[in-house]
Amino acid sequence: MLSDTHQHVLQLDLLGTPQAWISVEQAAVHHAAGTVVWVDGDGPLRTLRGGWNAVTGRQSALEVFPIIAVGGHSRINLFDVVPAVTRRKLFQRDRHTCAYCSQRFADRDLQCEHIVPASRGGPWSWMNLVAACGACNGRKAARTPAEAGMPLVYLPYVPSRFEDFLLAGRSIRADVHDWLSVRLPKGSRLN
Repeated sequence: MLSDTHQHVLQLDLLGTPQAWISVEQAAVHHAAGTVVWVDGDGPLRTLRGGWNAVTGRQSALEVFPIIAVGGHSRINLFDVVPAVTRRKLFQRDRHTCAYCSQRFADRDLQCEHIVPASRGGPWSWMNLVAACGACNGRKAARTPAEAGMPLVYLPYVPSRFEDFLLAGRSIRADVHDWLSVRLPKGSRLN
């Protein structure tokens, strides 16, 4: 039985910029359309089998690798796209560490904390959110860190495109994880 653990393909553009996580079937469509320019990974993610050739007696097979680059280019600069903020990605970006007491916590014990409180117009954005434990979040309340006398132990930042694909929370094959990791910016918390 095939495991569902690693069933997503990292789709890149021709230059190696991550575009999307796609299904094996979507990757097969790119192969069939002839838009796959190059592939990468330590071996195929899956081999899809088709019909039998009447002349050769061979069954057709298509190997789908975990990383595919497709031809063409995006109409927008993908590096200008700010990744969506989610609770899970925020906690991973901040390494499950409270921004005030610097202790590590499980997801269930962390909260998304607005540096500038939402009640004062603070946005839900990478630069205004940090992970915080319930005790620190409650102590800070609807004040800024300066007003509460609770300085941040680390600064928020907007993850790069490569970081965002690692933060997306998918179960990633080791070879795909390594491929993305070597492209992380220097100083990334994910290193």
